[in-house]
Amino acid sequence: MNPVPVIAYFAGDPSRTYQLVQWLEVLESLDHVHQVCLVLRDPASAAVVQSRTDLPVLTAETLADLAELYAELDPKVVLYCNNSPQNFDSLLDGRRLHVHVNHGESDKQSMASNNAKAYDRVFVAGEAAVQRYVTGLLEFDARRLVRVGRPQLDLRRTPLVAPSPRRTVLYAPTWEGDADYNDYTSVDLMGESIVRAILAVPDVRLVYKPHPKVTTSRTPAVAGAHQDILRVVAGAAQDDPAAGHVAVLGGDILAVMPGCDAIVTDVSSVGLDWLYLHTDRPIFLTDRHGDVDHLRRQIPISRCADVIEQDTVDELTTLLRDRLERDEHQLARMAMRHHYFDDLHVGDSTARFLAAVSELVVLCDQLLGELDDPDGAADTG
Repeated sequence: MNPVPVIAYFAGDPSRTYQLVQWLEVLESLDHVHQVCLVLRDPASAAVVQSRTDLPVLTAETLADLAELYAELDPKVVLYCNNSPQNFDSLLDGRRLHVHVNHGESDKQSMASNNAKAYDRVFVAGEAAVQRYVTGLLEFDARRLVRVGRPQLDLRRTPLVAPSPRRTVLYAPTWEGDADYNDYTSVDLMGESIVRAILAVPDVRLVYKPHPKVTTSRTPAVAGAHQDILRVVAGAAQDDPAAGHVAVLGGDILAVMPGCDAIVTDVSSVGLDWLYLHTDRPIFLTDRHGDVDHLRRQIPISRCADVIEQDTVDELTTLLRDRLERDEHQLARMAMRHHYFDDLHVGDSTARFLAAVSELVVLCDQLLGELDDPDGAADTG
């Protein structure tokens, strides 16, 4: 097998493949510059990903398999879209440059952890992410951070929701996370109330698009609330077929957004993607923890959005109606977009990403040359 300069490594199970899938089109663009190969640890995950791309997909189930594969492929750069514990199997290889690219830009607490110190570089969207790492971690070397924007937001997508003469409100909640500290979902505490409040807005169409892991949640409260929401949406669609109320349980959330006029979402990447792509349209952000002051301090996007809590969700109908007619936060959203994504325009993120990876491919060769021939490196110094 010929050497492959760039590997995208993924050690998650099939339920987490959405993390890699969102990178596939970007990696296919990178493949035109540097050959890319996907290396997965789980055969079932490999099958899911293989059905979504023409990029080579290889499986290394054991550590020995992985070491043998890396020796054969001899990659210069390894990309990681999550912080799976099995990433450390790959990080053992010291003759590659290891780059964390994550699978979204959000203010969740898990977005800036000490895991970042394991990688040679951490690709981030912009200033907000830089501050998240610098202020959230002790002894973190900010020189590891590379601002590339969010390349997925450059991609053209076929809309999944047809245009409507009605004003369309998207409810796009996140999942409950792996631990309480990272739980930002609104589904269990106020999901049904949010849906009913949206449906009560005159001349509105509701689109419900939950995080993929909401649909497969094993947390009883979340799973039950999700089913309740589906029943309410189905009932509303049956009562008023012309409205077009719909639950979209598959596909890309970014392909749902174009047909929507406002979004109700949780702390997650979805709100920030909306901020970048649809800066001119209102955002409503939920707070399951009931501490708006803390939310405003820690979650910058909340400062350009209306915040919804359990004890204020009944006000959502009136608030939505008012914001759809008179948007008071548009200027604040424009400033906040710059905070999260610098001054990037469509296409800029992809260009930055490709350039950053190319620089690391060259750097790896340079560093390996110095490592293998230290006397030569000293002579040229």
